[in-house]
Amino acid sequence: MADMSREEVLSTEKDLSVKPARMRRILRVALLLIVPAIVIAVGVRMYLQSGRYAATDNAYVQQDIVQISPDVGGRIVEVLVEENDRVEAGDILFRIDPEPYRIAVGQAEAAIAEARLMLDRAQTSVSTSGVDISTARANVEYARRNLAREQELMNRGFNTRARVESYQNQLNDAQARLNAALAAQRDARAAAGNGGSAAGYPAIAAARARRDEAQFNLDRTVVRAPTAGTISQSERLQVGQVAAPGQPMVALVTGEGAWIEANFKETDLDRMRVGQRARITFDAYPGLAVRGRVESIGAGTGSEFSVLPAQNATGNWVKVTQRVPVRIAIEGNPPRAMIAGLSAHVSVDIRDDEEE
Repeated sequence: MADMSREEVLSTEKDLSVKPARMRRILRVALLLIVPAIVIAVGVRMYLQSGRYAATDNAYVQQDIVQISPDVGGRIVEVLVEENDRVEAGDILFRIDPEPYRIAVGQAEAAIAEARLMLDRAQTSVSTSGVDISTARANVEYARRNLAREQELMNRGFNTRARVESYQNQLNDAQARLNAALAAQRDARAAAGNGGSAAGYPAIAAARARRDEAQFNLDRTVVRAPTAGTISQSERLQVGQVAAPGQPMVALVTGEGAWIEANFKETDLDRMRVGQRARITFDAYPGLAVRGRVESIGAGTGSEFSVLPAQNATGNWVKVTQRVPVRIAIEGNPPRAMIAGLSAHVSVDIRDDEEE
């Protein structure tokens, strides 16, 4: 009985030693079958999808950004916004010291008053010249009658030629004074402007134009948001800072109509068309994928619009694959914020045109 138990034990130990070897053989056979099958499946998928998609990770979220700069210069006296504040169109962003522009408005108002005084003087001169003309005409008529009487007496022999010539000179003097009065009236009317009215008086029109300009500049000391958006780059917007006309002081990100600027290799553009579907993922949001469409293809490569374009007419020229910016429109409303500058990965289905 003891011998039988020993044989059974030996048989059991033999079976136990055989099972691991059998399992290793089975595992080896399985690996030899599964691994090639996986490789073949991946290869088949790559073959089927080869040439269907054009992809790039050189892509970024873009948004309309408005650089806010004042129309007039001066020292900033009040700031009403901070970084990342949300503003609506027409909201006040900051104010520039208005005192110099108020003084300019006052000076323009004084110039208008002075021009009106000049008009009044010119109108008075026109009226005065009319009286002078009437007097001069009466003197001319009186001198003409006297001359006619003296000539009649000379013809009868009761007068001398010298006396007649004296009255002729008086008539000439009266005519000269009449001509001078008429010239003075023309000058006065010219000085009074178009009909002597304030609307047509050049000096008043010029003074009013200066007043309007001064008032326009005064109004522009209050800088408002041209559109709704989010405040950015507001570090230069400080009380006491001197702002110059046209100098950007703060940026306004509109926050609407975000798109993707994807820089594709020039070799990917042969079959790319406007309207093709695209899939967009973001480095900032690993689990987010949104749909888009090709909206436009750039008119030039990025190097053509650089500050210092490459000059290839040299002996050490090396060919570099160029990249062309492609605008991808985002469809729908993404659940996460499309922050300007976020990195993205874009894959465009370039077989859309073939399927259609």
